[in-house]
Amino acid sequence: MLKKKNISASKASLVLFLCQIISALDVPLDSKLLEELLQPPTITQQSPKDYIVDPRENIVIQCEAKGKPPPSFSWTRNGTHFDIDKDALVTMKPNSGTLVINIMNGGKAEAYEGVYQCTARNERGAAISNNIVIRPSRSPLWTKEKLEPNHVREGDSLVLHCRPPVGLPPPIIFWMDNAFQKLPQSERVSQGLNGDLYFSNVQPEDSREDYICYARFNHTQTIQQKQPISVKVFSMDSLNDTIAANLSDTDIYGAKSVTERQPVLLTPTGSTSTKVELRGNVLLLECIAAGLPTPVIRWIKEGGELPANRTFFENFKKTLKIIDVSEADSGNYKCIARNTLGSVHHVISVTVKAAPYWITAPRNLVLSPGEDGTLICRANGNPKPNISWLANGVPIAIAPEDPSRKVDGDTIIFSHVQERSSAVYQCNASNEYGYLLANAFVNVLAEPPRILTPADKLYQVIADSPALLDCAYFGSPKPEIEWFKGVKGSILRGSEYIFHYNGTLEIPVAQKDSSGTYTCVARNELGKIQNEVQLEVKDPTMIIKQPEYKVIQRYGQVSFECIIKHDSTLLPTVIWLKDNDVLPDDERFLVGKDNLTIMNVTDKDDGTYTCVVNTTLDSVSASAVLTVVARPNPPFDLELTGQLERSIELSWIPGDENNSPITNFVIEYEDGLHEPGVWHHQTEVPGTQTTVHLKLSPYVNYSFRVIAVNEIGRSQPSEPSEQYLTKSASPDENPSNVQGIGSEPDNLVITWESLTDFQSNGPGLQYKVSWRQKDVDDEWTSVIVANVSKYIVSGTPTFVPYEIKVQALNDLGYAPEPSEVIGHSGEDLPMVAPGNVQVHVINSTLAKVHWDPVPLKSVRGHLQGYKVYYWKVQSLSRRSRRHVEKNILTFRGNKTFGMLPGLEPYSSYKLNVRVVNGKGEGPASPDKVFKTPEGVPSSPSFLKITNPTLDSLTLEWGSPIHPNGVLTSYILKFQPINNTHELGPLVEIRIPANESSLILKNLNYSTRYKFYFNAQTSVGSGSQITEEAVTIMDEAMASRQVDIATQGWFIGLMCAVALLILILLIVCFIRRNKGGKYPVKEKEDAHADPEIQPMKEDDGTFGEYRLFSFVSSAPF
Repeated sequence: MLKKKNISASKASLVLFLCQIISALDVPLDSKLLEELLQPPTITQQSPKDYIVDPRENIVIQCEAKGKPPPSFSWTRNGTHFDIDKDALVTMKPNSGTLVINIMNGGKAEAYEGVYQCTARNERGAAISNNIVIRPSRSPLWTKEKLEPNHVREGDSLVLHCRPPVGLPPPIIFWMDNAFQKLPQSERVSQGLNGDLYFSNVQPEDSREDYICYARFNHTQTIQQKQPISVKVFSMDSLNDTIAANLSDTDIYGAKSVTERQPVLLTPTGSTSTKVELRGNVLLLECIAAGLPTPVIRWIKEGGELPANRTFFENFKKTLKIIDVSEADSGNYKCIARNTLGSVHHVISVTVKAAPYWITAPRNLVLSPGEDGTLICRANGNPKPNISWLANGVPIAIAPEDPSRKVDGDTIIFSHVQERSSAVYQCNASNEYGYLLANAFVNVLAEPPRILTPADKLYQVIADSPALLDCAYFGSPKPEIEWFKGVKGSILRGSEYIFHYNGTLEIPVAQKDSSGTYTCVARNELGKIQNEVQLEVKDPTMIIKQPEYKVIQRYGQVSFECIIKHDSTLLPTVIWLKDNDVLPDDERFLVGKDNLTIMNVTDKDDGTYTCVVNTTLDSVSASAVLTVVARPNPPFDLELTGQLERSIELSWIPGDENNSPITNFVIEYEDGLHEPGVWHHQTEVPGTQTTVHLKLSPYVNYSFRVIAVNEIGRSQPSEPSEQYLTKSASPDENPSNVQGIGSEPDNLVITWESLTDFQSNGPGLQYKVSWRQKDVDDEWTSVIVANVSKYIVSGTPTFVPYEIKVQALNDLGYAPEPSEVIGHSGEDLPMVAPGNVQVHVINSTLAKVHWDPVPLKSVRGHLQGYKVYYWKVQSLSRRSRRHVEKNILTFRGNKTFGMLPGLEPYSSYKLNVRVVNGKGEGPASPDKVFKTPEGVPSSPSFLKITNPTLDSLTLEWGSPIHPNGVLTSYILKFQPINNTHELGPLVEIRIPANESSLILKNLNYSTRYKFYFNAQTSVGSGSQITEEAVTIMDEAMASRQVDIATQGWFIGLMCAVALLILILLIVCFIRRNKGGKYPVKEKEDAHADPEIQPMKEDDGTFGEYRLFSFVSSAPF
């Protein structure tokens, strides 16, 4: 949110008010002016009309007044002059009319009770105070009385009377016990407005001996205590024989039992009553009823509605409270007391009277000689008040006559006043409920204009806001005001200016060009005066980047930005607020130039942060909300209800969600009987749900806890609920995962997953294991076991099916009938090998094998598949034997063929096939021999290039590691590479398979070549390897360059050799352009090894290649 306010600097030193009646003036409250102008007295401070004082302290009766010259003071007491000089205990404060009666030095407050009135007088008139009634407060003691115990039958009503001593002011009443604890109150027991304690019906718990009424007198700060009252409540059902014998036959508390009763009003009595209240006061109406059950009170206003916003119900609706009552609140108010047996009502007729109150109070008049004016005094009340006038404290009928004055009821009319007409007039409005007294003076002055605003005052405002230029003035007659811009500017007029009655010039929307000098001129018939002020209009302050809404997790870090723009002549100050208050005094809050950073955020940092930028002229602010989120607080007050054997209701109260709504609740349980301390997941419910119906298992000692979850995470678990132990029962379920698998050829192993203690449903958990051979007319064989999950049946046939079932039972009975499962006794190794094994070679690396399945009876177990064992006997190309590694491929199920991948070409293989069951492998089929055809060879094992010369290179290589057949030849391809790495013509040479080296001749000197080399069989070419090599430069030139390089100290020789090389290069260039050849050899040192690069023609193409010859050598 962004708020902005402009602070006008145009606060006038003095404001001149025009009275709306005729042309009367108010005198500005300027201290310098007041020192110069004559003014009648004005009462500025006085004590209240009804003044209750503490009799132990000095009595101070206030009376302060102002006037010119300063007024003198006098007092009357009980209507006669009070001579304070004759009473040593009474003093008047200096320059004041305030009386101090020294009670603390031996005076008696009672001696100074009475009605006091203060008069302040100077040469211009006399003002008087209200009649101040002085009364000392009183807090009398309770009269001694003997209180008999109250014997009350249960269900009857009772009123305990307080009857406090009469004090001044009346005391505050409350009931407490001997331990100074307030007695609890309710719809049944409550205190009335008169201080009595009312019981609508008594109960046995009301019996006590210390019902004590206390009266607190606030003025004297004392508390008086009544004697304790004893109440004994008797019930006929609990009376013993002795008490019954002491009760007479006519005792109303004796023969009857407690019965319900319809309502009866205890206060007020009867069916109607009246109430008078004064306007502006608080109206309190009360109805308290007896009855059993306790009655409920309802209030209505007959023929109307109870006033909204001013009506309140107190004391459990037994008291109707209406604040600030007016005449419109008069009427009949009905209270209705009702219970199940009936109702009773009472009507209170309310009349609202009114002490006098002002409609128009008289106001001071400042007039010029010859002017007219009026004093108006209008008041209202019920009954209508009488209006009377006084002049200088004297009834106007006997006051000195003034020909300019005429009294017309509530108005005094002045015509053509003169300076001698100055006086103070008092208006008194009174009826039987009180009075009002107001002083108003008439001050006749003749004064030339005065401008009270300082000269050359500087006003600074923000552009586009109002500018208020003050011209506070005074004069009598009232001066006329005119405004000019500039020293010689024309008078200001028009809609762009507003001229206020107090002389202020307002520019509603000031702009930058509004800046300048403004002149105010004030004139009346007695003179003329002017004053200049200055106006400067500034650029507004703006927040160009405001703080933004942030959501942060607890213990995180957050920053708010506040970047501002302001007028260059104004110095802004930036402050940060939290929730419209100063930031906490905490080092975690870091205030930077343009930002606020909060480190290690906590929950208490949640709130609204406001950046406030203040200058001397304006203020802007921008706010953003910080929401601190965290995992929710744990739920609490877990309660178990509706306990049944197999279900229960769990309810809880959610903890604080920490500004992130709770999405769900997780309910966990603990089994204190079987797994104490271990909590298990029970269920989850939505975050809007706070109760859940839980299904229970027998024989579990449950405790529950609840975890709240929001987007931030999981709360801590709640405190555990109370424990609830469910009754035992027979098991509801049987073991799961029942299996029958033999571990030996002559047994059957029956296994199952045991029930947990939670699933046992009761003590004495056991298992009934039953089995019989399938498809055989046999009876079930059963055995009962405990604390195990396996049973072994011995002496079974090999691999035959069995029907198996496992049933749970405990001390209370069996679980439901279990379902049957099929198991098998133990397996044995297969007896027969697969027959008719055939191999089909698909290519040099892949073959397919076929076989016939074995009879199922011979498997003697679960057929898992077939295994093919195959191995390489030898390579047909090398005739060399090696270590035999057998490969195994498994084919699942009843499959009768399979593929053998990854074979080596041109090799001899053997294989056999075996059937597999759960026990193992059967016998192998006879070995089957097959061969793979030739394939392409692998790459030669190496390629080396040695012995470079000017025109030849020697190549050496190794035969392929995997020839994959009979090698027929080698293929060599090569091509030159120029300086730009472009490839030249490709040359191919076929080399006999028995060769292992080759000398390439007739090559270009200083030329790089790239070689590609691979082997071939009858099937095709294998993968190739590549190498690069370079022929060398001219040997003589290379030698000279080496000599030159070693004779660096001989400068002259170096220069000569460099010149010779340059000439040779030029000649070479010329000869090449003519078609000839001139080999040049260059040598450069790079990384300490010579790098030989070929010489190339300018156009970047390759030169002619000579015919080449090669010499090969056979391998050893």
